[in-house]
Amino acid sequence: MGVFYREKIIDKPSNSYMMPSQITIFDKEEGKRWYAIYTRSRHEKIVYELLKGKGLETFLPIRVYLSHWKDRKKKIESPLFPGYLFTRFNLSDDFTKVVASKGVVKVLGTNGTPIPIPDVEVDSVKTLLKSGLKYDPYPYLRSRTRVVVINGPLQGITGKIIERVGKYKLLISIELIKRSISVEIDVNDVEALE
Repeated sequence: MGVFYREKIIDKPSNSYMMPSQITIFDKEEGKRWYAIYTRSRHEKIVYELLKGKGLETFLPIRVYLSHWKDRKKKIESPLFPGYLFTRFNLSDDFTKVVASKGVVKVLGTNGTPIPIPDVEVDSVKTLLKSGLKYDPYPYLRSRTRVVVINGPLQGITGKIIERVGKYKLLISIELIKRSISVEIDVNDVEALE
């Protein structure tokens, strides 16, 4: 991990020298953002391993569920958002490394320009997965009441709330890929944002 120098813009005479105290050091971590990576069908785990092997921070949300077959039950692991995973990288330094990886179709964006995902959306999904609560994929909804969780293991997460047969669900969404996850929640543990 390297650092690079950027000069501060200051008013100075043209014949003066820049003193070391006038140089600001920026870590390359500062320019890293989360991006959604669209993969070939059923290549999410392969791409995940390839990108991790290249030293990139990569997040592949996995859903574990029990499948009931005729003669047995089997634990199945599958991507929570089929066809997508998330990688945090510096666009100018690591873009080629990402798109040249086997199984990567593209980095999501508009008109060929990748669009970063807000850190809070990725962090919300990570927090839910770490909480141990039961969650399910859910259709993406555009308009619902936005809330923030004020109590419990999901405290600080923002999402949308819906009511189904007297039970409330919190929807956590990744806006760019138009996918959501739902988790049951006590309505007293949330507070409206709008």
